[in-house]
Order: sequence, then C-alpha cells, then structure tokens
Amino acid sequence: MKIEICFDKIKDEIKPMHGVGQAPIIGLSDEMFHYLSEAGIPYSRLHDVGGDYGLNMFVDIPNLFRDFDADETDEASYDFAFTDWLVGKLIEYGCKPVFRLGVTIENYHFIKAYRVFPPKDFKKWAVICEHIIKHYNHGWANGFNYGIEYWEIWNEPENGRDDTENQMWHGTPEQFYEIYTVSAKHLKAVFGDEIKVGGYASCGFRHIFSNPEKFGIDFEKSDDAVYASGRSANFITFFENFFSYIKEHNAPIDFFSWHSYLTTERTLVAAEYLDRRLKEFGYSGLETHLNEWNNSCEDRSNPMEIQYAARKELGKGIAAAKAAAMMCAMQNTNVKMLCYYDARVGVCEYAGMFNPLTLTPFPLYYAFKAFNELYKLGNGLECNISDKKSGIYAVAAQKDGKKAVMIANVSGQEMSVSTNMSEDMRAYVIDDGRTLEKTELNCQNFIIPKDSVVLFKNYAD
Repeated sequence: MKIEICFDKIKDEIKPMHGVGQAPIIGLSDEMFHYLSEAGIPYSRLHDVGGDYGLNMFVDIPNLFRDFDADETDEASYDFAFTDWLVGKLIEYGCKPVFRLGVTIENYHFIKAYRVFPPKDFKKWAVICEHIIKHYNHGWANGFNYGIEYWEIWNEPENGRDDTENQMWHGTPEQFYEIYTVSAKHLKAVFGDEIKVGGYASCGFRHIFSNPEKFGIDFEKSDDAVYASGRSANFITFFENFFSYIKEHNAPIDFFSWHSYLTTERTLVAAEYLDRRLKEFGYSGLETHLNEWNNSCEDRSNPMEIQYAARKELGKGIAAAKAAAMMCAMQNTNVKMLCYYDARVGVCEYAGMFNPLTLTPFPLYYAFKAFNELYKLGNGLECNISDKKSGIYAVAAQKDGKKAVMIANVSGQEMSVSTNMSEDMRAYVIDDGRTLEKTELNCQNFIIPKDSVVLFKNYAD
C-alpha cells in the first residue's frame, strides 16, 4: 500500500468535517464543553437537544414560542432562557451553532403526536423564526449579536409515508414544501445574505442501493429490505418533488442538508448521486451539508441488530477509525460540512464520543481532535492512495512549513504502508488502547494497526 502526498500542490481548503450534533450537556452543566474547544469542534447542529421534546426547554419552536396564538412581535411571547444558556456556552467554547428551526423527533408519535403537525399559520411561523434570529443576531428581546449563519428549516419531514410512520411531520409533503417556501422567502427578504437558510435535513438516499442501474450508480445491489422499502423509496420521491416545487415557486435555498447512517463507501456514492441530481435540477454548486451521520449504525432491516453492532463499537478503536475514514472521504467530495450524530453524554448507540460513566472521551473523540490539526492548517493537499478499495483513507494539509497527515485503517487488518513523507513527521496513534499517543513509527515505511487512526505531523503540540 502506497500513499503519495503532493506537498508542493495545494488542492483545496480543509473543510469543517469535524462538526457534531448537540452538545455534551450534563444536566445544566458545561463541565464537558471544554472538550469541544480542545478538539476545535467548529459546529454543533442543534437538533434533538437534550432528548424528547427538547426537554421542554431547548431550541424547538414550541419551547421558544409556547403559545402559538400569542403575539409573535411581542418579546413577552418568547421564552429564550435555556436556549440562551446553551447557545452562549457554545459560543464561549468556540463552537458555532447550526440552528434547526423546527421540533425534536417524536419516536413514540404512534401513541400520540404532539408537535410534529404543520403549524396552523405558515406565515406566522416564519415571523416567529424571524424574531428568533433577531434575538440571537440583532439583540432583539434582550438578545445577542452572535452572527449565527446557518438556519435550517425542519428536520426529516419525509421520515415515513404517512402519520403511522413519520416521526417528524404529520402533514402532507405539499404542506412541507409550502412551509419551507413561505419561510425561506420571508427570512431571506428580512435578512438577505446575512444568513444562510436551507434544509430540509433529508433522511438520505439509501434507496438508490436497491436498484443501482435505475439510479445510475456504480455499486452492488443490496437485497436488504430496508433499502427497497416503501419508506426508503419515499425519501427519493420527496426529494425530487421538493426541488421541483421550490424551483417552480422560486424559493431560495442556500444549503441542502441530508443524513446518512450508511458505511463510508455507500455515503460516498450517495454524495455523488446527490451532486448529480442537484445539477440536473439546476442547482449545481449548491452548498450541501451531511449534518447527521454515524457509520457505526448502518441501516439494516433488524433494528436490534443495528443497535447491538453499534454498541459493541462504543469505546473501541474501530469507531474512531470509521469516523476518521468518513471525515477523510467527505473532504474529497463537494460536501461542505459534516456533523456527527452526536456529542451527547449518555448510554446510546449514537453517543460515541464520551463515556457516560467516567465522563471521559472515547477514542472516537480523538479522531475529531486529530482532524482539527488538518483544519487548523487549512490548505488541503492532493493525497493519492495506490489501492482505493483497500480500506485506507487519508487527508493531508500544510501551512507555513507545518505539515499533517491523517490516515484511517478500516480494512479489518493491519496494513503495510509506504509514503513520501519527510523524516521529521512524528506519529500519534488512536486505537483500542491509545488516544493520540506519540508512537515510534517510521513515517516512510510502517505498519498501520488494524482499526486505528494515525496522525503524522512535523510540529510539536
């Protein structure tokens, strides 16, 4: 296996691939937030914050504006207290919010749904969003001037074909297309290019793997039922109709957000498919965010098997290696931002960053910290891997004589690697027992351990 890095050729800018969802809140303490700044986490997407219904405190529109019949222009109608605390702490620790305008997922909607219905007045809902933005960016209602850039309308409105399946939107697709259009037009009319408005946080494109020929992708067909299900097919139909609708109604969109719980290989194919379809719709170059992903939780038909497999990886080097592989892979696509799901502290297959018992980072956290070394350097370099299907992923960066290379091994075995790195590059390893521990590896010829990440750099910490 050979990795050749073009140290004399800047290829692109290292992008914020190490963003997260949520924040490591414990009660109402920020004691874990220093880990965000220490890893240089650039963004925290504010969705599902705190748990069910946003703990009735955080971010969700019904928590910020509790009585929809109240006066949307009166600051007394708003309750910003807990979200002010959260956003303020994120800013304090150098982490920018991606503010989701909508509601938290209601996993038990089939018993009773509370907040996932379409608002009864779309224009009023848009004006409520306007005042939330004014509170955080213009100082309205004893607010702030944070300059939050990204404002995302809703989350996964296509998460099911009807009210029996959909945990996020108990309305019709057409109602969602309309509320997006009304809200995006209103917010852009008020704020212009000061903010970026987008959405809709798509469930993703796993259905394309049920019929690669039909969808024009180069990948093996999957016979797993989850890819071919009507619910997965609905994700594609909703996406197609959404862009047809907003194009016909001239609705603004500054970014399109989508999700993936697939392997790195499948997510790469999905990103390429998305680029192609956006170009065909006339949205070539539209900023895209993979702002909810976790490749320890690949979609399969049996949810219990998914959860069991993902939980087995918690705290292991393989979870760090998979996360690093995703960051490396997406750096080389048109995706502008990644947000890992998520940075909560808790017992959950999705909570891969922190040990909830010891309140210390899992190895996966250190993959984000390693990527930040590249992000700080900024200048991405061309990085060629001799066998692109080997399970080895790499990204390199440099600035003012400083160089860093991150390599992830998800091949399932240790691998012999040769590179053209200079001899002054020192190795830092993440695996089952090491968390960016300085290790004696010859950077030009070395064995990369199974299920590991290695950061090489030529400068001190």
